[in-house]
Amino acid sequence: MSKALPSSRPPLARMLRIHEILQDGRQTNGTKLAEQLEVSTKTIMRDLAFMRDQLDLPCEYDPQTFTWRYAYPVKNFPTVQISEGELLALLVARKALEQYKGTPYHDQLAHAFDKLSAGLNDRISFSPSGTMGNISFHQAGLGRSDLKLFEKLSRAVNESREVAFDYKKPAGAAVERRRVQPYHLANRESAWYLVGHDLDRGSLRTFALVRMQTLVVAERKFARPADFSPEKFFGKAFGAFVGTGDYRVTVRFAAAVADQIRERFWHESQETRDLPDGGLEFSVQLGGLDEIVRWILGWGGDAEVVTPKELRDLVRAKAEAIGQRYAPAPAAARTRKP
Repeated sequence: MSKALPSSRPPLARMLRIHEILQDGRQTNGTKLAEQLEVSTKTIMRDLAFMRDQLDLPCEYDPQTFTWRYAYPVKNFPTVQISEGELLALLVARKALEQYKGTPYHDQLAHAFDKLSAGLNDRISFSPSGTMGNISFHQAGLGRSDLKLFEKLSRAVNESREVAFDYKKPAGAAVERRRVQPYHLANRESAWYLVGHDLDRGSLRTFALVRMQTLVVAERKFARPADFSPEKFFGKAFGAFVGTGDYRVTVRFAAAVADQIRERFWHESQETRDLPDGGLEFSVQLGGLDEIVRWILGWGGDAEVVTPKELRDLVRAKAEAIGQRYAPAPAAARTRKP
């Protein structure tokens, strides 16, 4: 037998218990329900009226047996009122979750979606599977995740516990042991990163989860600074990594690609200016230049750096290196037999 609910419980909890009783087909009346739920009969009558009039549940009083019942079987309690359009939006969101397989958030959110939609099957008449066949998502270069490491690190962030792990920088030969107070987990550019205070270096650093190994969560706890904000931290990052500089970056795009720049949101600080020839001038405020160099090179000859000079020099050096790599071989080398 279920334990009676105290009267201090919210009305929803009482109505869920009433729903369970009526769903099972047990004969009951207002007095019995009031005794079981330890509230007054008037409270029960208000709950039943709300279930019938507001939640559209088939609560029906039988004057012959002096009992309440459901006029027809009810599978689920409608805890969420939602329109077809809102459910479709949820379906699209669930479809988007597929790109994050390999993290506990994917499974938890998918399960939550199933619970939400389960109570709506009798109210919405359309085929989710058919609709979803017309929608797809794709992101190139989706980051690989170690599920066990992600779970441990997520717990450490939530519980404010220090961590230690082996870390290998990109193109680095040596693996370094890092001790970190983990502040925040962020998904940037389709990959997961940890932002935390590096205890040995005495500063905030960003670490790619895919480069971590042998993670250990310590018992030692810490207090995350009250003024830490991921929005502020990543405010001058074009991708995942934050530099220590302060650069006003301006890039001029040719008319051929200007609409593609206009059509997307690239950075929180971005400003644009239309040019007379149909081109576009694009400006952002950044702390580092490495990530935007790669982005600019991706636009080829349709992008020209205006400022700063450091960025123009970096792009020119990269472009010259690319030109040398693809330069035709000398005539002697082409005619030389192996």
